[in-house]
Amino acid sequence: MPTLEMTLNGKPVSVEIEPGDLLADVLRDELGLIGTKIACGEGECGACTVLVDGVRVTSCIYPAMKVHGRQVLTIEGLSEGRELHPIQAAFAAHAAAQCGYCTPGFIMTAKALLDENPNPTREEIKQAISGNLCRCTGYYQIVDAIEDAAQRMRGEG
Repeated sequence: MPTLEMTLNGKPVSVEIEPGDLLADVLRDELGLIGTKIACGEGECGACTVLVDGVRVTSCIYPAMKVHGRQVLTIEGLSEGRELHPIQAAFAAHAAAQCGYCTPGFIMTAKALLDENPNPTREEIKQAISGNLCRCTGYYQIVDAIEDAAQRMRGEG
């Protein structure tokens, strides 16, 4: 079995995997990080979004060995101790999570957006989250939360 070595949420990780394993399965089944959700299994809904070297990927279709030697950030790696990341805090403040299943994917998508563009317009936010599906919120609260998170991260909120 090949050994996958990566930096996961800031810490070096080494795990034996099967050839052909997908990143979401390794994160959830081998490493116990169940914040990454698997919904569609086809890379269409965004629930499984994680960041690889700062770029969002749909981990349910992403070959695990492609992250060998790279940086992977999951929802579990955002907060520091008991302190929520500003994006997480904004999602809570705006009730942007109804059932919550899609929330980790939206938050990771927002993280990628705000790292690249700290002051996005509402249209840029909508475009950025267009690959994530939510059946509960209607998206208004999510867009509001990302706007708020951007302000918080710029020190304005």
